[in-house]
Amino acid sequence: MQIHNFRELKVWQKSIELGKLVYEATANFPSDEKQGLKSQILRSAVSIASNIAEGSGRIGNKEFQHFLSIANGSAFELETQLIFAREFNFINEEHYLKITALLTEIEKMIYSFYLTLNR
Repeated sequence: MQIHNFRELKVWQKSIELGKLVYEATANFPSDEKQGLKSQILRSAVSIASNIAEGSGRIGNKEFQHFLSIANGSAFELETQLIFAREFNFINEEHYLKITALLTEIEKMIYSFYLTLNR
């Protein structure tokens, strides 16, 4: 049993970087999307890093794995929301590609970390 310092976890650090990119990419969304897709995108992005941090403070690897699973679900939710944003031309292709490349990397890191905690 080990409590992890989330600030030292590469996956958390990358998730913070992702959150900043998402905030930048959504800054110019239409004003009528403020409470719609934009809000959902921002919540999903913040949820990834937040769940990694929360899980790191839990006692036991099983609990941490649970929060990593939630973070991974938020990552896939974000990916879907970004597809909608791109389809509606709310986000340009350059932002979309940059964010989804980092998102894919984070999804893989979460899964790998999940498996490591299972050992």
